[in-house]
Amino acid sequence: MAYTYQYPHMAVTVDIVLFGISKHAPSVLLIKRGNEPFKDCWALPGGYVDMGEKIEAAAIRELSEETGVRSIGLNFLGFFDDVERDPRERTVSFAYWSSIKMEHQNIMAADDASAAQWHALAQLPHLAFDHNEIIDRAISEFQAAKS
Repeated sequence: MAYTYQYPHMAVTVDIVLFGISKHAPSVLLIKRGNEPFKDCWALPGGYVDMGEKIEAAAIRELSEETGVRSIGLNFLGFFDDVERDPRERTVSFAYWSSIKMEHQNIMAADDASAAQWHALAQLPHLAFDHNEIIDRAISEFQAAKS
């Protein structure tokens, strides 16, 4: 892409809410951020969409890179575009959700995630960015899908 546009652009990101199903209470998979902003804070797996990449492909890639989770279908949740959602720059995030049986996945943190682990929905830690809002919307979708 050789053309440059004279007006500012926002960055496009993805976030993934992955619910873990087990005989215990439902959980969500979170990563501990290895970089600023919010270094060492828990967050949803996700990141920037590459220039030549489709948005859903970026979500699949980011989930795999940061947690080792592969080969799952994703459901589009919506977009999150609060002007102040990311202190680095203006971003809009396209969020996805899915659910898996926890025992069927070998979770391993990698890339810019220093840790990855399941957290009970009833006991979520403080989260980076607007990830509480994203999880709240995903819970509604997840519950509606189970009905």
